[in-house]
Amino acid sequence: MLGRFGLRDRVMLAYGLLALGLSGVLALFIFGVVSNYLTNQRTSSAIVETKDNAQTLHYGLYGLTPDCQAVRRHDTECQSSVAVPPNKVMNLVKALPSTDSAAKLLGYNGSWYTVSAQPDDVPADMVSTARSGIEVHRRIEVDGRQVLAVGVAMGTPGEAYFALHPLAKLDNTLQMLKITLVLAALVTAMLGLAVGRLASTLALRPLAELTQVAARVARGQLDARLAAENDPDLGGLARSFNHTAAALEKRVAADARFAGDISHELRTPLMTMMNSMQLIQNHRAELPGSVREPLELLGDDLDRFQRLVVDLLEISRDDGGDQGTRETVRIADLVRAAADATAGREITDVAPEAAELTMEADKRRLERVIANLVDNAEQHAGGCKGVSVKAGGLGVIVYVDDAGPGIPAADRDRIFERFGRGDSSPDNRTDAQRGGIGLGLAIVARHVEWHHGTIEAKDRPEGGARFIIELPAHRPE
Repeated sequence: MLGRFGLRDRVMLAYGLLALGLSGVLALFIFGVVSNYLTNQRTSSAIVETKDNAQTLHYGLYGLTPDCQAVRRHDTECQSSVAVPPNKVMNLVKALPSTDSAAKLLGYNGSWYTVSAQPDDVPADMVSTARSGIEVHRRIEVDGRQVLAVGVAMGTPGEAYFALHPLAKLDNTLQMLKITLVLAALVTAMLGLAVGRLASTLALRPLAELTQVAARVARGQLDARLAAENDPDLGGLARSFNHTAAALEKRVAADARFAGDISHELRTPLMTMMNSMQLIQNHRAELPGSVREPLELLGDDLDRFQRLVVDLLEISRDDGGDQGTRETVRIADLVRAAADATAGREITDVAPEAAELTMEADKRRLERVIANLVDNAEQHAGGCKGVSVKAGGLGVIVYVDDAGPGIPAADRDRIFERFGRGDSSPDNRTDAQRGGIGLGLAIVARHVEWHHGTIEAKDRPEGGARFIIELPAHRPE
């Protein structure tokens, strides 16, 4: 599951989960401590209030002071034997003060005197415990409400006083505390995700830089280097990468020089052979029939050999670090001139909005891109069906369409590699892959990338292949 996330996402998620875990544990601890404290405070205040009211009732019923109740509980001098009338008892119960509107119950002289409560509201075991002289308290439910029932003895056997203290305020406070702590934990988790994102960005910045530099090297910018050689943690990796890139640059430059030297050396014998072939072609009618067919094959191979030498010179020039010359060109005019000249007829269509678009380009490289694509379509893909120039994409889009069978999706990236010919099976190769030497499209891709553009091959809606080139362009001021 975690494999679906990138390293930065995993670091961010780890920070978020850590923050959520710590805030959750802290929230549980705070809730436990605060809830116990508030509950104990509420219970203590309810017990104290209930005891004070019980003493007040005892004094009103028997005229006793608390000391007399405790010390001379059964002394006839301290205890009156005259029963108090029920109405007076009820008035005494009603007159009791209460800070939380608690319900009151007094068990006196075999009867219950109540305010806002019923005798059945108090469990029987609590009544018997209080009447035996033992203080008792418990959370109970009365009419769907949570209350704290507190019972104390009156000092006379069989008599007890109960108070039912509502717990709505306490429960609401604890509920609010719970919601607050949950929200605080979620906010802390979000902050943890944000901190994790920031930390992962800072920590992985050198890795992102390494990725960018490696991508530049892969695109042919062999002079790209890492700037973290003095970093105490990443210096070794940076130096190793830079050393590898420098060695690769030297190797590619040496190979390019070697290919360039060979190509230059081949030009002289190639020109000799081409001139000799032309001379022989001029006297073709004088040759016997058995020689003409091998002569045609030899001519075709010489043409391919000539294109190979030219392409090798172009590739070696790029690999050797040729920076080219940029100048402002009108793309529509350049494309029309290169395409029409290569095809030998007018095949270019320019949209009105693209007619004035310009860009900083190397004319030789850009002309070679168009010429190679049109020549590829003419020679190996049934002919070029047209070249279109439109505004859009990076600035301008050039379409080159052919009449061939198209290019299989699996080969659309491979054909831009050097000597890339797609599937080796003759039945699966397109016409564009049968007659070429495998360097023309590689040169096209290199030159388009040099202009900071993109190229891709797709199917033409009417059939055949379509090459789409996007180049950065703008309208002149």
